[in-house]
Amino acid sequence: MKIIKVKDYAELSETAAKIMSDAVKNNPKITLGLATGGSPVQLYANLVADHKNNGTSYKDVTTYNLDEYIGLDQNHEQSYYTFMRTNLFDHIDIDFNNVHLPKGDTDDHQAEADRYEAMLESTTVDLQLLGIGTNGHIGFNEPGSSFEGVTAVVDLTPETIESNARYFEGNEDLVPTEAISMGIASIMRAKEILLIASGANKQKAVLALVEGDISEDLPASALRNHPNVTLVIDDAAAALLK
Repeated sequence: MKIIKVKDYAELSETAAKIMSDAVKNNPKITLGLATGGSPVQLYANLVADHKNNGTSYKDVTTYNLDEYIGLDQNHEQSYYTFMRTNLFDHIDIDFNNVHLPKGDTDDHQAEADRYEAMLESTTVDLQLLGIGTNGHIGFNEPGSSFEGVTAVVDLTPETIESNARYFEGNEDLVPTEAISMGIASIMRAKEILLIASGANKQKAVLALVEGDISEDLPASALRNHPNVTLVIDDAAAALLK
């Protein structure tokens, strides 16, 4: 695991965006795995700026997102499809036929998870972007998730619901309790993984990831078994590391 320590969230976002934009420039037909949440917002803004200022093209890029809430229409303001359009897709030259997310508003959620996993198994993600939850989750793979797990319907833990309530008017009752998420095994098939972590609230998760045991109690620790992982962390998130 390669660890890049930076000063703050702004530098983290700049560093990670350069890794991703360089990957696109080096392989214009790259397949990217993308993440949502607070961590990649500025990273995506930097990619948009690079696209506009330097002409980095996404017209032949294919993307697969990690997850989607169950129960939200695709165009709901808090769906991850809307998040991706608002923060990235609507501002670059990507072909929406090449954009893939699980659908959270189908009649058969397990069938949708199986459909999405079949798509993932038929392709190769070249570079997968990840954040990390305060409890060490990646995607929506909560503590106790099997390292052998593939895309599935998952229950969100109370901690994750509480953390995400800030996006739902601060009301936990409005946060979906289930999601469709890539499994850990699905994530681990990526050729390269880029994980970003910022802020003091990620200190314990980062410490456990880097220096703790490899255990299903900390889903992100599976990444220690991957041959090509880059971890970009700011000073606050890295504070507990030896």
